[in-house]
Amino acid sequence: MNESKKVPLWRKTIYGLGTGGGNVFSQIGAAFLLSYYTDTALISAAAIGTMFVVCRIFDGVSDLFMGAVVDKTNTKWGKARPWLILSAPLTFLGIVLLMHVPTGASEGMKLVYAYATYIFMSVIVYTIFGIANTAMLPLMTRDRDDNTMLATFSAVGNSVIGLIAGSAITPLVLAFGWHWASIILGLVAGVLILISGLVNKEMKPEEVDADQVQGEQPSLKQQFPAVMKNKYFWLLLLIGTFSLLMNANAIAAQSYYASYVIGDAMFMSTLMTAGQAPGIIILFLMPAISKRWSKRAYLSMGAVLLIIGFLITGFAGTNTTLVVIGVVIRALGAGPLLSAVFALVPDVVEYGYWKYGVRSEGLISSAQSIGSKIGMGFGSAMCAWILAAVGYDGTLEVQSASVVNAIQINYTYVGAALGVVILVLVLLTDVEKYAPQFHANNALENDR
Repeated sequence: MNESKKVPLWRKTIYGLGTGGGNVFSQIGAAFLLSYYTDTALISAAAIGTMFVVCRIFDGVSDLFMGAVVDKTNTKWGKARPWLILSAPLTFLGIVLLMHVPTGASEGMKLVYAYATYIFMSVIVYTIFGIANTAMLPLMTRDRDDNTMLATFSAVGNSVIGLIAGSAITPLVLAFGWHWASIILGLVAGVLILISGLVNKEMKPEEVDADQVQGEQPSLKQQFPAVMKNKYFWLLLLIGTFSLLMNANAIAAQSYYASYVIGDAMFMSTLMTAGQAPGIIILFLMPAISKRWSKRAYLSMGAVLLIIGFLITGFAGTNTTLVVIGVVIRALGAGPLLSAVFALVPDVVEYGYWKYGVRSEGLISSAQSIGSKIGMGFGSAMCAWILAAVGYDGTLEVQSASVVNAIQINYTYVGAALGVVILVLVLLTDVEKYAPQFHANNALENDR
């Protein structure tokens, strides 16, 4: 196995931009889709909350299926790369369809349309992209430091494009309406993903390991039990779930928080910037930190900062300066959770190969995709259900005191509680302690 193979800097950059392309949908889904459905399409918050959760049932199946498909794919383009390329035009189509609910139809028909397009984009398209893009990381290089660098570039690209997209959506909608805004956003996302798929390459079979060159790929019957027994697969899934649950709930509540707690809808732009820009800065420190700290320590630091940031925001009340400080600290904590968790995927793949004799990049990568989408769906659903439970009405300019109070608690203290759960899960994820064993095992096999 050629563990010294490096990915050029420019390809790392392109890979990061491709990850950012997928985050365009994440920004729409987390920050704007709920308010679009409730305030523009005029579908009830409770119905949309239920839709978000129902779709997660299909998501779990589709992610495992797609992970297995990637593992069994064998083309001259590689295993994951063909699917990454395919996801580009589908992402454009999915985003455009998503934001075109027929406003003149009955609420029942609008809900049917919302279900169909959301399932298409989230369950099918985003699954193809998410599994393929994550599986590319261990397929591009086996070098641990290079894996960390790739994960860092992925997280930076994800955050930078997410910040640009999140900040641009409101001005785009105000200037052009949802029709043209969705076309522009879909085009940007599709092009970034396509460039990444066309430019980045997987290692050749002879550069991976001898057993994959000489024999056939393990069957799904062999892969699935091995992955299910891998406890770190489940921990990755849970960390991804609760991280995105925390993030999606906070972002979904953000526009309501700006409008009804702070009393200034335009404060949403300030919150978007404060919530993403600081995280980009700390991501650049990850390669240096990773040489001194374990990824688990880096993640733990992020979880602690998340808790502190949410608590400060909760104590701030309507003091916008203190609110921004809390959001900035929270963002500094989110940065490690975006990068270090992603960087753990190759470690979990190698651990599974060492422990159970089966390497499964696709199925292991599905942990991140499943966790992310479960978290996104339930996070947005949580916000919608809380709004419905306290009687939120999107047609009213002024909401009741109970609605305003619920929005404030949801945006602050609920996030702090989820941060505690994330911290516990991170402390349990000690896969790095086995790195010397599984790398020694790989070296031994390579010498045979």
